[in-house]
Amino acid sequence: MRFGLTTPVVTLVPRTHAAWEAEAGAAELRRIAAAADRLGFSHLTCSEHVGIPVDVAAQRGGRYYDPAATLGFLAACTERIRLATHVIVLPYHHPLAVAKTYGTLDRLSGGRVILGVGVGSLEPEFALLGAEFAGRGPRYEDALRALRAALGRREPAYAGTHYRFEGFLIDPCPVQEQLPIWLGGRSPRSLRRALELAEGWDPFHLSLDELRALLTRARDWPQWRTPFDIVLSAEHPLALDSAAQVDQARETLAAYQRVGATAMNLRFTHRSLEHYLELLERFVTEVAPAFT
Repeated sequence: MRFGLTTPVVTLVPRTHAAWEAEAGAAELRRIAAAADRLGFSHLTCSEHVGIPVDVAAQRGGRYYDPAATLGFLAACTERIRLATHVIVLPYHHPLAVAKTYGTLDRLSGGRVILGVGVGSLEPEFALLGAEFAGRGPRYEDALRALRAALGRREPAYAGTHYRFEGFLIDPCPVQEQLPIWLGGRSPRSLRRALELAEGWDPFHLSLDELRALLTRARDWPQWRTPFDIVLSAEHPLALDSAAQVDQARETLAAYQRVGATAMNLRFTHRSLEHYLELLERFVTEVAPAFT
């Protein structure tokens, strides 16, 4: 099981971020990225929202760094760690624009991009951007097929239900011949889509019991296949300040491994940048060895 980080600072979600993150910025991100890279973590993440309605911010948070700019910055601060969008809202973008942006990032980073995408659920943001909310599911599925047809091809061609293109050069292309796509979501439909159209599933807001039930059923679906990444996030941040908490963290992650996790997006209970960096070291020395 691989361990990535839900990157601090770049999103501020109520009840999950630490107070110090509100005033943090590039200098703190550089230190976090360098430490995560040195310690062997699998990936760093960045999510996407363009604009959050004021009355929704108390639930979803109001800060979301732009993922392309952020991951480009983190790429320049690191050498090995992968860079994952977690997730971009695909219906906000033309598939060729996504292929160009993240193909460029993959080339500049030496082939380290993981493209996490989702269908989106915040209707006012769709309206703000002039994107169609009703019927977004079929458009999203066609965009996924178009994106797969475009990634890695300098002169892509595709003819689907919503997108058609040919006769254009999209250069640069990704370094990775098969740039991995992870699909977000929380429904059985999102998992079916991922099994059909992507390399992994990166769900959100599902309890361990809900994940266990869904993944148990999914293993009987005809679409089920391996290898296939199941990228999970624990319900609560991990605390590592005592031996008992370290033991609990191991037990928590083992439970996610038993339901099928191949990778985890980690969050920690921390009170400062220095504390966060200490926790990264402690995780690598005291928790991660149980999963090698």
